[in-house]
Amino acid sequence: MPDVGDTISVTNARWSFGGSVPQTFDQHVGRSVPQYQQGHEIVVALSDFFLRQSSTVYELGCSTGELTRKLAEANCDRDVHIIGIEIESAMVEAAKQKTSNFPKVEIREADILEMEFDSADLIIAYYTIQFIRPAVRQLLFDKIYNSLSWGGGFLLFEKVRAPDARFQDMMSPLYVDFKLQQGFTEQEIVNKSRSLKGVLEPFSTQGNIDLMSRSGFVDIMTVFKHLCFEGFLAIK
Repeated sequence: MPDVGDTISVTNARWSFGGSVPQTFDQHVGRSVPQYQQGHEIVVALSDFFLRQSSTVYELGCSTGELTRKLAEANCDRDVHIIGIEIESAMVEAAKQKTSNFPKVEIREADILEMEFDSADLIIAYYTIQFIRPAVRQLLFDKIYNSLSWGGGFLLFEKVRAPDARFQDMMSPLYVDFKLQQGFTEQEIVNKSRSLKGVLEPFSTQGNIDLMSRSGFVDIMTVFKHLCFEGFLAIK
């Protein structure tokens, strides 16, 4: 199968987070997404404004549990219930191992579209919703809004499309240049792009804001932006 770097092999339009991907996922995504680790720091720092004693926080699509672990470390002196949701079994096992020293962390193997959320003070979707089918994406945003307590926060980090074709024609080659600078080969970049066809469906900045607005959010701002990657904070 074609190689996309970091010993990960995929096929056309069949990108998956399962199999052996978790073994090198952190390294791969760290090279693929600009300021990926810095985004973690922003999320953890912003969590201070929403989490208090006995709070619940959900991380939707927690992958290997790296951000989950950082949230747990930052809140180890408080009775904060951190729930990481992940659909891929291999990722779940990796996340459970990474957070095994934190009794207030719970990793659940579940589909975020099907499970019900308890009331939460913070919900995080860190480069997750871009993989949800657009046809059902609004339903997830609605569920997130309804599950938040009043004044609760929603942190959404996504790859975003540019507002029009001219800007997209600028962003796409700049992102390719970034990946080349990270050591990916041209063939690996092409292979990754082909594997994500129909799997990764990013919306524009306005498209994401519209989804949040339709679900009920009024107070929304950008907290991170780098080329075609953006982080939003919405408060209920």
